[in-house]
Amino acid sequence: MLREKLKNYNIILASKSPRRQQFFKDLDIDFTIQTKEVEEIYPKELKGSEITDYLADLKSKAFTKLSEKDILITSDTIVWLENKALGKPKNEKEAFGMLRTLSGKKHEVITSISIKNENYQKVISDSTVVSFKEISDEEINYYIENYKPFDKAGAYGIQEWIGFIAIDNLEGSYFNVVGLPVHKLYKELMNL
Repeated sequence: MLREKLKNYNIILASKSPRRQQFFKDLDIDFTIQTKEVEEIYPKELKGSEITDYLADLKSKAFTKLSEKDILITSDTIVWLENKALGKPKNEKEAFGMLRTLSGKKHEVITSISIKNENYQKVISDSTVVSFKEISDEEINYYIENYKPFDKAGAYGIQEWIGFIAIDNLEGSYFNVVGLPVHKLYKELMNL
């Protein structure tokens, strides 16, 4: 459906995430991948979806030459816990600390998507509440050692082993937690 709707557009996914790339393939969209390095720094006063909205937009600004036939899609995901953003861990120690902090608590996973061309931009976001059961240091270490979650916000992937054993409730979109609220993206692209 989307393939036909978007056949006159050049869809550009600006993401290195293999999960986001797979979602685009599964949506049956013709697209290219183009990425630019962006320093993901945001004003400290931003909270929750303000952070992801800002970063999705910031990533889109790195692309200065878009035509009206281009549709650039950028995205950003954070884990929001106790009024604090958890991004991607830099190392094993940081990953351990994040997972230890998430253990036994609820947190939000927030993803924003920027859809942009030469004379149009819309930023949308989605939020999912995730409940973690208590997890042991041994379970955390096993996960970090075997799954190396350094490219994931909050140091975990719901679709991996830790998601199987630690997540006991979800309020919202599973796919948002994986990294893209596909239902919202689909709706916006169909409305173009």
